[in-house]
Amino acid sequence: MRPDPTNPKSENPTVGGAKRPPRLQLGHWLGVLPFFLFSGLFLIGPTLILAYRSLEGSQGGLTFDNYRQLTSNTVMDAYEISIRVSVTTAILGGIIGFLVAWVVSRGGLPPRFRLITTTFSGVAANFAGVPLASAFVFTLGRVGVVTALFKLLGVDLYRTGFSLYSFIGLTLVYLYFQIPLMVLTILPALDGLKREWREAAENLGATPIQYWRQVALPVLTPSILGTMILLFGNSFGAHATAYALTGGLFNLATLLIGQQISGDVLHNPGLGYAVAMGMVIIMAFSIFIYSILQRRSERWLR
Repeated sequence: MRPDPTNPKSENPTVGGAKRPPRLQLGHWLGVLPFFLFSGLFLIGPTLILAYRSLEGSQGGLTFDNYRQLTSNTVMDAYEISIRVSVTTAILGGIIGFLVAWVVSRGGLPPRFRLITTTFSGVAANFAGVPLASAFVFTLGRVGVVTALFKLLGVDLYRTGFSLYSFIGLTLVYLYFQIPLMVLTILPALDGLKREWREAAENLGATPIQYWRQVALPVLTPSILGTMILLFGNSFGAHATAYALTGGLFNLATLLIGQQISGDVLHNPGLGYAVAMGMVIIMAFSIFIYSILQRRSERWLR
């Protein structure tokens, strides 16, 4: 039956009592075409090229020897240290960043304090690489400003076991951009907590601790865990900061890739690409878990 132009209800005829799905028009696809082009050029395409290069042998041809070398002690140690640094900074950055965001969102502070905090977090979350490493060297290096101030107080930081060029020092540097990123990411989730939930809990006789333990935290847990996974990926892929801070002597996966691809002593591009593919798989798994947790949190924070 043809639709009646005088009756707008006849434009969507029904079949068996159910409406026919509207046809997808060309204009609907044009809106998302830039996204697909961007994904293909800068995400899917480079990943496919990386996968192909990881199969290239040193003598030419395709081989799986590069992936067999991933089980060597050097590569496994690089993955282990990278994961340790990423997990440590994700947990510490997540906890500290959540507390800061909670004070900003629920602490009853003036709006100006929130503006200052979010502005600084936006700058600090993107302040990384060589400038960040240089700033910490000038501050907490062996002849840094803070180190010299502690010496004036009779405390030698480096004799107590602290070193900026160690696991603890690298973790401290990473926290500089991990905490602000947590603040920016978790603030919308905290703002999404409905006032009616707190009022209902108080009317039922719940204390503030019971409200946070039984209502707020269960709702926020998917967002908190998902943001920590985001922090893990942010730290796991960092390269320039660790290289500028340690001079490439720290055995991280990203530094190992640089040594294999462009190094003078260790030069095996195929192995470097294989290590990079391992990182891609770990990152893809992290993003998958993050998307699941985000969908769970969106059910409550709509």
